[in-house]
Amino acid sequence: MSEYVLDHHLEGERQRLALMSRLLDPMHRRHIERLGVGPGMRALEVGCGNGSMSAWLAERIAPGGRAVAVDLDLSLVDADLPGLELRQADILAGPIEPGSFDLVTARAVLHHVADAEAAVVNLMASARPGGTMLLIEPDFLPAGIAEPPEVRAFWDGWLAWSREQGIDYFIGRRLPAMLSALGLEDIGATAETALYNGGSLWASYWQQTVSELRAGLVASGKLDDRPIDTFLAQCADPAWWTQTIAFTAAYGRVPRR
Repeated sequence: MSEYVLDHHLEGERQRLALMSRLLDPMHRRHIERLGVGPGMRALEVGCGNGSMSAWLAERIAPGGRAVAVDLDLSLVDADLPGLELRQADILAGPIEPGSFDLVTARAVLHHVADAEAAVVNLMASARPGGTMLLIEPDFLPAGIAEPPEVRAFWDGWLAWSREQGIDYFIGRRLPAMLSALGLEDIGATAETALYNGGSLWASYWQQTVSELRAGLVASGKLDDRPIDTFLAQCADPAWWTQTIAFTAAYGRVPRR
């Protein structure tokens, strides 16, 4: 796996992950509810972050179910529930309990992984025959038309920096084809994007993220202080409205052997 640029030990990372959960968990839960995950099932979340979704899964599949939460670093996981197992592991190293889970899900993980195709193979191998896989990843297409032009220049620099870091912010659009190539059945996908203004939760998320990474962004030569300051100022302006990410949720069923 590529070195994760937002290390869990960075100052403010606990707060940033909590905000990310607040923004993305409702969408993630809606997809899982629609897929029919319920009591007695076994569920796996890879890249669990602070554990908020895994904790919700453990409650949803109780009684009799079992949820496994996997991450490279579990130091920010606060959840401690019956039926929830925390496991430190790298999905690139191999499947998690091959053929065991009714639901395998990962959110905002694959765009940081050095070999996303290998990770998806291991995720699929973790599911039981007939089980479901749900992947949620970003597509930064909206950032390319952000206004004003100074903000678009910031995103151009951000994306140049991310490519240098091995981050693929356009992987979302490729998820359905990846699932199809592996032979999954009943594949579906949707994408949704938040339009937000300065001072909103999304603007706060980006303020926190950019502030955490600012030193590295400047050191990379892809951005300097001026576009960063311009972007952060827009994030504080309630009159500014924009959109950044289209989150793609792709799902499919593992064939029965």
